[in-house]
Amino acid sequence: MTDKARPAARARLPVDAPPAARARLPVDADRTALARLPLDAQLVALREVLARNEILSEVVRRAAGLGLPGWYVTAGCVFQTVWNVVTGRPPTRGIRDYDLFYHDASDLSWDAEDAVIRRGREVFAGLPAEVEIRNEARVHLWYEAKFGVPCAPYPSSEAAIDSFAATTCCVGVRAGDGGGPWRVYAPHGLADVFGLVLRPNPVLAPREVYEAKAARWRDVWPELRVLEWGGGGALDG
Repeated sequence: MTDKARPAARARLPVDAPPAARARLPVDADRTALARLPLDAQLVALREVLARNEILSEVVRRAAGLGLPGWYVTAGCVFQTVWNVVTGRPPTRGIRDYDLFYHDASDLSWDAEDAVIRRGREVFAGLPAEVEIRNEARVHLWYEAKFGVPCAPYPSSEAAIDSFAATTCCVGVRAGDGGGPWRVYAPHGLADVFGLVLRPNPVLAPREVYEAKAARWRDVWPELRVLEWGGGGALDG
């Protein structure tokens, strides 16, 4: 695992994608079109795609008000929204919860994290979804007991996102300072996300975690192309 934090890529994206812009997304005509766009165009498309999930947009808006250090809305709620839009499903289909990461190494106690979680319950009250808040600075305290492999302390939220079981999952978004354009962290780019390719990321999560997630996700999104652990070809459906 790499301990060096990578800076979030700044992308000048529209705060709200107008309906006309959404209707012009290439994905409406060609499922693989967004995967073939240049990165700058993919960043714009990502914001337009995510805007179709109104719950996600509201979580990002409210999360900004918490003032958490190094925060991102990340994991399934982001890449699964993309999968849903690309495959023509309702934007929230199959999304279990909305993950909100932050990184505060000044207090690694459970009480400090729990205080943030309780604040979050008030901020996100009324949303028709669960928002799971986690301080990534203290993940190493419980990760091995849950997943069976040790985890070095994360130096940043970006480092935590780097360690997801599949490269496709490694995407985080947050509101810009002062309500500015969203910031996007995507260390492996966006082509696989838009292209429905699930590629293993053997940085931390063990093989069985990747394969279990892949099987569960393909039940919901059978269009996924799941690549074998260890760099092999696609697994049979």
